[in-house]
Amino acid sequence: MSIERCCGNNKTMSGHFFLIAEKSKLYFTFQDQAEQFFRSGHTNNWAVLVCTSRFWFNYRHVANTLSVYRSVKRLGIPDSHIVLMLADDMACNPRNPKPATVFSHKNMELNVYGDDVEVDYRSYEVTVENFLRVLTGRIPPSTPRSKRLLSDDRSNILIYMTGHGGNGFLKFQDSEEITNVELADAFEQMWQKRRYNELLFIIDTCQGASMYERFYSPNIMALASSQVGEDSLSHQPDLEIGVHLMDRYTFYVLEFLEEIHPASQTNMNDLFQVCPKSLCVSTPGHRTDLFQRDPQNVLITDFFGSVRKVEITTGALALDRDVAALESKFPEEELATEPLKYAEQLPVAQIIHQKPKQKDWHPPGGFILGLWALIIMVFFKTYGIKHMKHVF
Repeated sequence: MSIERCCGNNKTMSGHFFLIAEKSKLYFTFQDQAEQFFRSGHTNNWAVLVCTSRFWFNYRHVANTLSVYRSVKRLGIPDSHIVLMLADDMACNPRNPKPATVFSHKNMELNVYGDDVEVDYRSYEVTVENFLRVLTGRIPPSTPRSKRLLSDDRSNILIYMTGHGGNGFLKFQDSEEITNVELADAFEQMWQKRRYNELLFIIDTCQGASMYERFYSPNIMALASSQVGEDSLSHQPDLEIGVHLMDRYTFYVLEFLEEIHPASQTNMNDLFQVCPKSLCVSTPGHRTDLFQRDPQNVLITDFFGSVRKVEITTGALALDRDVAALESKFPEEELATEPLKYAEQLPVAQIIHQKPKQKDWHPPGGFILGLWALIIMVFFKTYGIKHMKHVF
């Protein structure tokens, strides 16, 4: 009997050890999943999107920037965390055959301007000085919140730039330029002032790789559309609009981003391969030596998406299912809400396409004078000048 009891106790103890091992395994699996979710170490995302070109023939640069703007908004970054800088207003350009639109695909399939674009810096506000002030936070106190980059040391920042450039510089509106040294020093100021956790820099311009050669601050990953000595080429000419709609590199990057969703596990190594030389004609480049993490472990949504605020807990939360009892705690006046009332007006589409309202017809002044002249001519022909004394 003692042997049986001993064997029984051993079985019981082994069962307990098995349960403890299973619980420990589940706990560590749960902890690994939590660490995997928060592995980037950031708590918020920001985007600074810059088009530096003016004039109608640079239509594609505005379309590039607005297309990236559309993608990051679709993946969850709100307008309050996006600084959009457009050097020209192509949507309202007199040459635009479709006012209030900017298209990025042939046959006008996709309007990237939309109805909810919030441009923070436009036209002559897009300068090298203003761009550097946005990055470093050295802006006047009167600057509105929408024009500020309010990032911190837990922020992942996407900086996208497009325009005309050369070896070591990017032009702003054909009147000034920013050099790779100035850009590198601005990023160093951001790091010293704890304005970012990780930074992704993307540039689509001729000889774009020269713009990240001088970077020396940590946690920066950079991508460019072309190497030193190469041109970044345009894509998708449209005969009706009369210009190219996008640049090749940005077009294929955005085609890649269209397949990304907020829960996607696609990493940065996949982004490096989206535009080979056979498609871009130029040779895209990237730099990762300053970045602490392996690009294979960096999700696309770490920069192009938003951070979902969650709190992971091991215990169950009891929710009050008695909604009626909950509502009885508040007076009806507090629960009742009046719908917002707006001035009655037509939607924008109807305003654009509606026919002009017909006005009451009034004869023009020239018509009256012509009628009197005709009456006088008939009178002279009928009665002659000798009868004029009877009229006057």
